[in-house]
Amino acid sequence: MQATTMWIWSPSWQGRFAVAARCWTISRSGCGNMAADALHVVWFKRDLRVADHAALAAACAAGKVLPLFIWAPQVWAAEDANLSQAMFVRECLQALASSLHDLGLHLHVYHHDPLSLLKRLHEKFRIAALYSHEETGNDVTFQIDTQIQRWCMAQSIPWHEWPQHGVVRRLADRRRWQSQWELRMQQTPIAIPPVSAGERLPHHGLDRLPVVAGIDQAGRQHGGIGVADAVMTDFLQRRVQRYQSGLSSPLTAPQACSRLSPYLAWGALSLRSLVQASRAASQANEAMHWRRNLHRFESRLHWHCHFMQKLESEPRIEFESFYPGFEQLQHRLTDATRMTRLQAWQSAQTGWPLVDACMAMLNQTGWLNFRMRAMLMSTASYLLRLPWRQSGSHLARMFLDYEPGIHWPQVQMQSGTTGINALRIYHPVKQALAQDPLGQFVRQWIPALRQVPDSWVLEPWRMPHALQLHYGCVIDRDYPSPLVDVVSAMQAAKQDWFEIRKQMQTAVVQDILQRHASRQSRHFPKVARSHTRRKSAPTSEATALPPVTQLSLLF
Repeated sequence: MQATTMWIWSPSWQGRFAVAARCWTISRSGCGNMAADALHVVWFKRDLRVADHAALAAACAAGKVLPLFIWAPQVWAAEDANLSQAMFVRECLQALASSLHDLGLHLHVYHHDPLSLLKRLHEKFRIAALYSHEETGNDVTFQIDTQIQRWCMAQSIPWHEWPQHGVVRRLADRRRWQSQWELRMQQTPIAIPPVSAGERLPHHGLDRLPVVAGIDQAGRQHGGIGVADAVMTDFLQRRVQRYQSGLSSPLTAPQACSRLSPYLAWGALSLRSLVQASRAASQANEAMHWRRNLHRFESRLHWHCHFMQKLESEPRIEFESFYPGFEQLQHRLTDATRMTRLQAWQSAQTGWPLVDACMAMLNQTGWLNFRMRAMLMSTASYLLRLPWRQSGSHLARMFLDYEPGIHWPQVQMQSGTTGINALRIYHPVKQALAQDPLGQFVRQWIPALRQVPDSWVLEPWRMPHALQLHYGCVIDRDYPSPLVDVVSAMQAAKQDWFEIRKQMQTAVVQDILQRHASRQSRHFPKVARSHTRRKSAPTSEATALPPVTQLSLLF
């Protein structure tokens, strides 16, 4: 006989989140003393808040509510999961439980397969309806959703899903996407109606959740609704004044950037609330540079949804190149060379100081600014010739703000496999000279280079051996030499990538543009093709054409 353990977060006199002495089990032999009334189950996923929560509001208006979070084993065992992300989610769940408690509700947390769990809940207590936000997750969560959808249909259980940002399910035409985004962002944030709470079960504790593989990054941000609100307020009222000037350099970006991405990724903050708060801050401040920075920040919130829409419309891009012809570039290294380079890149040992400093910061904090993320991916794909799926999986684990719908399209874009974007090959030394000319950031994150003077710190392999000994940084003893020659690697990459672009097929490229390019309508004929997250459309075959011209794409 199998039993499922139900854990509930709830404050108590023993501490904010104390652990009770016993737990509630649901087994095939009985259902305890829980009320038999049908449950309106709110399935929390990447929406760990109560404010502006359509699913919670609808369930509260419908009947007795059971707030539910399922800690699915298959999600946290996947290759893109890491302990730091799990700890961040636990902190968000703590804050969510407190907010629900204030409403008279109690958060139920299960460690169980989602489909099996819902089946047992329905068997014992009857589920009147399931409520959630739409999720554009990785393939694991996509398969879970597909199973749940089929089961709900078979059981005649309504599953009500709401969008929580600008992603459109079953989007037929990209031309109207922008107006749909704006319409959603202008709507009034959803308030919570009076609550009819379901039965409260004896509570256990989230500290009993299983350990997730990986590391809890010591310098990471902490989760929770209150923390998200504080970070947003600090950015909009103070730090945004340095936004545009400081977002590119890793020296200034940690303070200049919003740092709101993990809270958006896990839904501790709604995108609509953030957009409206940003617009209110702009109206309240007359300084032109302040308003300009807020406008530029909001433009990046458009990008957030623009990239998520790509994975929503075509789930295969988590595993396959946008343009199939680039797949041949993924397997040109021997296994030994590939693993040596991958491990060096992952462990900040490539021999390029800025690349290694960025990876060291990411590995320890879970965050890095956009330009440096792009440089890491470009280095892996173009210079080291690593398969984008392998390097992208490491970044997914390290990013505290990992959002699959943004991550995998960006990984491919920075790897040159989309077929519609210009190649972005970053020169690691030129980037260092532009973003960290005195080596301050490099010295902060690479201890072996802390005594090396400015004239050598960005290219320490050029330093004479006598100076290496003098400054305590002997190349290939204290710090590695570059894995490859940059100039030769860049030339080879350009040649290989452009050779494939010469052979690109018109219909395939046009299909990619119609699916994924955000553009002015004058560039495209009117089309009405149906694309859906539920089923990927096949690519078409056609004759070859020269490399496609870069259009007015919104990236």
